[in-house]
Amino acid sequence: MTVTAKPTQAGLRASVQIREIDPWSTLKISAIISAALFLVWMIAVGTLYLVLEFMNVWDRLNSAFLEIVDEGAAGEIISASQIFGWTAAIGFINMILFTALLTLASFIYNLASDLVGGIEVTLADRD
Repeated sequence: MTVTAKPTQAGLRASVQIREIDPWSTLKISAIISAALFLVWMIAVGTLYLVLEFMNVWDRLNSAFLEIVDEGAAGEIISASQIFGWTAAIGFINMILFTALLTLASFIYNLASDLVGGIEVTLADRD
């Protein structure tokens, strides 16, 4: 890591290069972020489900389906357990993919920074 400090009238400034990102740290941070996004996803789908339930959308869809397919068929085509089950499955798959892809991205960044150097960042004191 290269650090160059230049005192200026505005304060101290330092130029550094980000040469390596630790994949283990990336894995931990991305797992926490993906878990938080999973909770947001579940709350958003739950809110949407409740709004549509309040508007009787699910009852209309189920009755229209039963009219089209078969009058004697029992049960619902769309239920809360199906919606939240699929929502949880999609969210869990998204968590795994998000965590894995960000960890892979840190490996790729490390390889690229070995070839061409890291990203140069200038840090400065607050005014």
